[in-house]
Amino acid sequence: MNEHENTRLVQRAYQSIKAGEIQSFLNSLADDIHWQLPEMENVPFAGMWQGRERVGQFFSKVFEVQDVVEFDPEEYIAQDDKVVVLGRFSMCIKATGNDFRSHWAHVWTVKGGKVTRFYEYVDTAAVSSAHTAAQTAARTG
Repeated sequence: MNEHENTRLVQRAYQSIKAGEIQSFLNSLADDIHWQLPEMENVPFAGMWQGRERVGQFFSKVFEVQDVVEFDPEEYIAQDDKVVVLGRFSMCIKATGNDFRSHWAHVWTVKGGKVTRFYEYVDTAAVSSAHTAAQTAARTG
């Protein structure tokens, strides 16, 4: 696939997730996908998730603990098999009702028409702080 096709695949991935069509999204992933977020204290979906089934579990965990208030991919940059997407989000922690926000960068690797790697760069302090407050509330509530 060329850079334009890789970008379209990633754009469709975001559209599928936004529409709640997680199975359609998962079908765009390689069987042995490496899906990684930075390690973040008290964030139940942080770290490495390997394999299509585990990425499905990742999204289940994300939707279990937080709601999407806003999620906007804003810029796509493609070179060779990489697509870098810059954007921002605002999420609401279900346990506390508190919102948190961050800009982010996602690096997607596409080979043979499938996503083989994903890495998110995000404000880890903001995400960890929001989830730590939810953990604290759960323990004291």
